Amino acid sequence: MHCPRCGQQQISDQTKFCSRCGFQLGLVSELLENGGFLPQLAELHKNKSSLFTRKNGVTFSVLWFIFFDMMVPAFFALAGEGEAAAVSAVFGVFSTMMFLILSLSLLKRAPKTYDMAAHQMPPSPQASGLYGNQHMGALPPQQSQPASSYMAPAGDWRAPDTGDLVRPGSVTESTTRLLKKDEER
Repeated sequence: MHCPRCGQQQISDQTKFCSRCGFQLGLVSELLENGGFLPQLAELHKNKSSLFTRKNGVTFSVLWFIFFDMMVPAFFALAGEGEAAAVSAVFGVFSTMMFLILSLSLLKRAPKTYDMAAHQMPPSPQASGLYGNQHMGALPPQQSQPASSYMAPAGDWRAPDTGDLVRPGSVTESTTRLLKKDEER
């Protein structure tokens, strides 16, 4: 099996990660075993199509309200039935409230959609060197500043009172001091 990201041939089909780019190969081997199909995604897609969801219940309640509180009373009013218009408006308000309460309390939320693009790795850059892009993972170019252009920070700045800024003595001086101590004995 070859890594689909960088093309590196893998030692075994049981390898979980690519040895060159680190791409996760567990799903690739599962895709190859199932002929390019993931059974887990089929289960998610199968459960996704439900008619009785909370969102659909709220949508139905809004449409019910528009129909029974706006359209039906208007038709009754045009027909000269003022009492029927009032009854249909009251019926529309209370039935809409009942549908809305029932849909919010009894119906389940719609299952979340699985966005495959959010879980995919970005495409690898085109291979230009022995191991792909030579600039990938490289250090930034060296930046230097000459000592003559250095300016001390403004304000009341002092060097810390630690021995970190003290220059270490030379090896020859330390050796000479030790030899002198040996001669004195």
